[in-house]
Amino acid sequence: MVGWNNNMQGGDTFKIGPADAVLDAVFRLSRTHTNYWLESVFDTTLGVALLSAGLRRHVPSLSAVLLIFLGLFLFSFMEYVFHRWVFHGSLRPMARGHASHHSNPRGYDSLPFFLPALMLFCVVAPCTLLVPAGDVWLLASGIAFGYVAYGLGHFMIHHRRFRHAGLRHWAARHHVHHHHPDRNFGVTSPLWDVVLGTRYAPRRSTSSASARSASDTSTR
Repeated sequence: MVGWNNNMQGGDTFKIGPADAVLDAVFRLSRTHTNYWLESVFDTTLGVALLSAGLRRHVPSLSAVLLIFLGLFLFSFMEYVFHRWVFHGSLRPMARGHASHHSNPRGYDSLPFFLPALMLFCVVAPCTLLVPAGDVWLLASGIAFGYVAYGLGHFMIHHRRFRHAGLRHWAARHHVHHHHPDRNFGVTSPLWDVVLGTRYAPRRSTSSASARSASDTSTR
């Protein structure tokens, strides 16, 4: 997900300790092509590993498929939450990084490649103490694949021109967000924008409505 940036920017010079130096290196990495694509490879590998582990524990069946799709569904909500309340919120490193993406949508600002996997691990590990591990891993694989789909889809929106009308409409919905940052937070799906009232709805101008009404009257 796009939304990480270095707080140590600008022309100021000051001494930094070892921890700050490591963070600075991570921040610099997060703005590179290498990090951008390494994240996709890393998370795809994680998704395959979780799926494989889950299927070894869980007999392949309708319930296994449902768990994977439930993971995809949960990711769509997580995507919305992070985009609306984290990347457009008050957490400065995330908000500043995402603002950089809005300034340069074709850039490669992204989270450090290891951070999404680390966050997923922090959620999955405690859940295995309460729910059968196979179920948790299958659910987590759906979340991981959802994140990969989000990353690749977001890249294509900003770097490709689609010919298919449906794909153009999908991409246009996100481009609207860049002009109206308080609308259309969902990238992979408009579901949560519809549910939570943040879907962009263009207003019809009074003049165009009056002109249309006059046109309808003249044709009667």
